[in-house]
Amino acid sequence: MQNNIIIINGPNINLLGDRDKSIYGKESYEELLNKCKSEASKKKVNVDFYQSNIEGELVTKIQDSIKLYDGMIINAAAFTHTSVAIRDALSLFKKPSIELHISNIYKREEFRHKSLISDVVTGIICGLGTYGYILAINSIYEIMQNGNK
Repeated sequence: MQNNIIIINGPNINLLGDRDKSIYGKESYEELLNKCKSEASKKKVNVDFYQSNIEGELVTKIQDSIKLYDGMIINAAAFTHTSVAIRDALSLFKKPSIELHISNIYKREEFRHKSLISDVVTGIICGLGTYGYILAINSIYEIMQNGNK
């Protein structure tokens, strides 16, 4: 096992640190990436990052990831609640995958309570701020090591 993972982020995640700090915190997107790289290196996990505000680009990246990565962490952001296309692409990724949300989507507007992707991923982390990314890296590492898909 090579332990290659990708962290895919959807719309507006690139604006961390500038967005509503009461929901998303003060940490910038660049700070988040550096924190994730540091955690991944402790586990000897190779991590790549991808962010797009465009649904079709996210679908293509998920499809391309099937052959390139051993695991995936995805924060589909607003597309979590609307994109059948992202859900369908994720259903083809037959390796460990974690759905991630910085905020607790169940404590927000009712339309955010429904995730179209939860039933096609291995697990879900939400509501723990950007620390959820660290938990996701550690969790996906353990899942890959233990063969729990």
